[in-house]
Amino acid sequence: MVKLSAIILTLLLSTASSFAPSLTTHHPSLASIRSVSPSALFESTPNQDDTSSSSISTSRRTLLTNAATLSTSTLLFLPKASHATQDTIVVAGATGQTGRRILERLASKPGVSVIAGVRNVEKATKSLGESSTVIRGAMVQKVPGMDAAGVKLRRLDVSDSTESIAAALSGANSLVIAVGFVPSNPLKMAAAAHEVDNIGTCKLIDAAKSAGIKKIVLVSSILTNGRAWGQEKSPGFVVTNAFGNVLDEKLVAENYLRKSGIDYTIVRPGGLKAKPPSGALRISGEDTLIAGEISRDLVADVCVASLTDGKASNKVLEIIEDEETEPKVFNGLNM
Repeated sequence: MVKLSAIILTLLLSTASSFAPSLTTHHPSLASIRSVSPSALFESTPNQDDTSSSSISTSRRTLLTNAATLSTSTLLFLPKASHATQDTIVVAGATGQTGRRILERLASKPGVSVIAGVRNVEKATKSLGESSTVIRGAMVQKVPGMDAAGVKLRRLDVSDSTESIAAALSGANSLVIAVGFVPSNPLKMAAAAHEVDNIGTCKLIDAAKSAGIKKIVLVSSILTNGRAWGQEKSPGFVVTNAFGNVLDEKLVAENYLRKSGIDYTIVRPGGLKAKPPSGALRISGEDTLIAGEISRDLVADVCVASLTDGKASNKVLEIIEDEETEPKVFNGLNM
């Protein structure tokens, strides 16, 4: 017991040396023992008379008692090591209509460092802050600008090498993949969908593993797995997949993510619209929805929530708006 207390005292004194002012304020008794050598507690005193020896023994017992008491209480006042680390999240496809909404929501969250993965940093710096109009076929959509203050921009192009993409993901612990090919030339749509929604997304997943990413949220689409549950002739599947077989390409990337070993959430929205929600969010299970629309605002809300909500871990979330129910303020994943 004596040896154990002396060891404790030694550890206390050595540890307290860096924090002596604050510790002695809280524990004046510590100041009285700081100058004592623990080894002295074991020194014999052959030449001392009984009275002196008794006095020394009493002093030793007092010091050892103080050491034992302080071994617990003093440590309560030692500065605690901080284990909190700032979340760093990369949004791939950050300049897209859904990506920028995700970016904006993450940028407003405290304790989060946000990196926008973009193909051209110079152009993205300008475009993120400006509103614009996007024309896709017969659709004309207004894209609002956003406050990108505090957002870091890094070049991230899925056509680059896996090593280059991994470098762009360096230092991050989460990744939101909101990339997707943009339909343009009908003769090149199949190749574009294959390169972006399949090959490019799989490269992102490989790069994420290399960079140590712990969580991936992938924006996909309802009916990606439509063939497997008899929906390949449904209007939703036929119309959407007519754009370069994009649903088939997305399914390959989804399955690749499932097998990656990284914690994932696959978000499958219905038809995307730029307007605010006109109905309440409906979250459904895998391979259940064949039609429906949803605001990109709600898609962004679900993606951001999926990063930290354990209920979304390794899950597929199919989402649309319930047009028969009034829209509500987003309040987490009510599954």
